[in-house]
Amino acid sequence: MPTDAVERFLAALDPEHREAVGARPHQEQERLAAAWERELASDDELDTLDELSPPAAEAEAARRVLERGGG
Repeated sequence: MPTDAVERFLAALDPEHREAVGARPHQEQERLAAAWERELASDDELDTLDELSPPAAEAEAARRVLERGGG
């Protein structure tokens, strides 16, 4: 299981987005990973989903981050 925030963020993305984000500069990847971690920490709906399926919660948070300005 990846421990680095960028690695965890990339792992949460679908393959197409993972490749696109992986091609970006590392600083941009770090910015997106930080936004992803904030999304996971601050959204109550994701907390509930995380109890049922942590990978699904991480994927949903990643999708939201990319929709808002990273994708």
